[in-house]
Amino acid sequence: MLKKNDEKINGFLFVIVLPLLLFAMSYYGFESSYTRLKTSERPPDFLFSSVYAYRVIPNYLSVQMTDLVYYSINGPFSFFKDFLTKNGTPFYHGLFLMNSFFFVLCSVLLNKILQFKAAFSSVDIRRIVHLMSIFFIVITQYAPTNCDTIALFCYLSGVFLTLKYLHEQKKQYYYILIVLIVVSTFVRETACLNIAFFAAVFFNLKDLEQRKYQSVLKIIPLIIAFLIPYLGLRKFITLEEATFVEGFYIDRNFSSPFNLAGLIFAIVVLYFIYRLCIDKENRLIFQKYIFFSLPYLIMITLVGLFWEVRLFLPLILTGIIIAFHHLKQLQRFS
Repeated sequence: MLKKNDEKINGFLFVIVLPLLLFAMSYYGFESSYTRLKTSERPPDFLFSSVYAYRVIPNYLSVQMTDLVYYSINGPFSFFKDFLTKNGTPFYHGLFLMNSFFFVLCSVLLNKILQFKAAFSSVDIRRIVHLMSIFFIVITQYAPTNCDTIALFCYLSGVFLTLKYLHEQKKQYYYILIVLIVVSTFVRETACLNIAFFAAVFFNLKDLEQRKYQSVLKIIPLIIAFLIPYLGLRKFITLEEATFVEGFYIDRNFSSPFNLAGLIFAIVVLYFIYRLCIDKENRLIFQKYIFFSLPYLIMITLVGLFWEVRLFLPLILTGIIIAFHHLKQLQRFS
């Protein structure tokens, strides 16, 4: 009984408390000249008049959280007003609370995924891998947004559903994944990476050579689930300022030392994780995942900034999950 209680306490401290403290340090303990969100009283106008306008769910939550914080510091928690005012605005505090909530959910999900069909039995190894994953999330918060942490939670949920469907072959996980992709497309375009991971796990070139198309037929509904809300948002949100992309930065990506540093960081980390894949099955899945993620990587190159390494975060975490997941039974997909 005492041992079980110790494990629960240790799990709570390691999976929830420690990540939350690290997250708070990144938001309030380190100042960043990269973003000015800390001085915004309300959600900035660019969230509703640029490519961010298509990220409907995060924008709605930002407005609601800002109103909640404003009400709290001027009402029941007015005794905290001076302290909070010195360390940010209602919008920034609301951003922290919202992102913290989904960050903790990400930590819990990572813990669940690393426990599920793990390639190792040691609790200590799992905690080290979990801590490494958490650090990767935290260090990317020098450029906080209102959508990345929510999108990451949705993405990890999709990864978990894919693995559950793989090992248990229960169709409800597949149907829930379809619904999740629809919803998460209203959060951020990262939803397309759930399709890449599903394809990496289930797509088999040998099946195509033998004219077996089951794996392709499984992927098509996921693509449709992404395209319908993605294109629908572009059709119905017709603000003149709202564009498909924020800008084209390919020249800056290969001329700025900061952006080149971000690219090298991503390449080195992904290569390091690839080397952690001991079994050939894991390496094959990782290779296929990178291949199916090429549209996302091309978009990062064209319209993103490599210095914002948060854009590579889903790939990094997926690589870690693949490296430490038991995939030997997947020889039939190789």
